[in-house]
Amino acid sequence: MKINKHRNLSRSIFLIKCFVFILLTLGLSSCTKSDPTPVEEAITFTINPDPGSTIYAALGATQDFSISITSKLPAAGVKIDLSLTKDLDGSTVFSQSLNSTLQNVTASFQNLASGVVCSGTIKIVSLTTSTNTSSKTFKIAKK
Repeated sequence: MKINKHRNLSRSIFLIKCFVFILLTLGLSSCTKSDPTPVEEAITFTINPDPGSTIYAALGATQDFSISITSKLPAAGVKIDLSLTKDLDGSTVFSQSLNSTLQNVTASFQNLASGVVCSGTIKIVSLTTSTNTSSKTFKIAKK
C-alpha cells in the first residue's frame, strides 16, 4: 500500500512539473519583442543669405531666401510657415505656408516697406510628427 501511495505521489509531482513547464513555455513564447517606433530626427535648417544678428537690409519689397533642411527629411515632408510682422505695432505684413518633400526650398518675404523694421520668422514643422519643429526669427527692413 505504501508503494502505491509513493507511486501516486511521484506521478502527481511529475504531472505538476509537466503542467508548470508547459505553462512557462507558453507564457514565455507569447512574450514577443515589439519593434519600437523609430524616432524622427530633430529638424534643423539653414537660411541663405544668412540674415545675421543685425537688421537684414533687403534691396526690394520682396526678399528671397533659400531654406536648406540639414536634418533628415521627415517621411511625410514638412510645412514651412513664413511670417513677417512690423516691430512697431506687431501687425502682420506677410504670411504664407508651404508644404515640401524637398531638402531645399526657395521662399520669400513680400510687402517689405522702406525703413520699416519687421521680424521675419521661418518655422518648419514635420508633417509626420507635429511636435518636431524648428524656427528662426530675424530682423529685416527694405533699404
